[in-house]
Amino acid sequence: MSVSLRKGETVSLQKAAGGGSLSVVRMGLGWDAVKKRGLFGGMKDQSIDLDASCLMFDGGGQLVDQVWFRQLKSRDGAVRHTGDNLTGAGDGDDESILVDLAGLTPAVQQMVFVVNSFTGQNFSQIQNAFCRLVDERAARELARYELSGSGTHTAQIMSKVTRGGDGWAMTAIGAPASGRTFNDLIPLISPHL
Repeated sequence: MSVSLRKGETVSLQKAAGGGSLSVVRMGLGWDAVKKRGLFGGMKDQSIDLDASCLMFDGGGQLVDQVWFRQLKSRDGAVRHTGDNLTGAGDGDDESILVDLAGLTPAVQQMVFVVNSFTGQNFSQIQNAFCRLVDERAARELARYELSGSGTHTAQIMSKVTRGGDGWAMTAIGAPASGRTFNDLIPLISPHL
């Protein structure tokens, strides 16, 4: 059974997985574009290009590696972006990042997942946005966080997955930010590590 997180909440992924061991997880990001009023009063679809990124940090909060639409695989090969969705069209996850937890470099203690609008469209043009963590082996959603709150921000620090003595845990962050790529968000991520 999936855990629905609220901003600031943390869940043990071992418990969410029913005590089983996790090997590969997927962070999925989904969204829908708000329909715009057309020239003659009808509603029309618009394309919204959001980009999911995974930033990997060591225990001291230093950036070790990153995966995003311009670098689809981490140096150790354990984190892989499945590709850039330029519209948000369709149901389910629009972008996904796969993580082989056992294959991660031991230096990686935290993975922070962010979303940003490279084209500068803001979150007032987005609805039904979420991120969710899925146990790929069991094909089961472990945790979900609804990215609530539309606004003029162009990015959001969604969540983090942390390595600990009891295994992995996910924390919903939900901090609005502005920036076209993950590089713009790094100073804003530090307080959440």
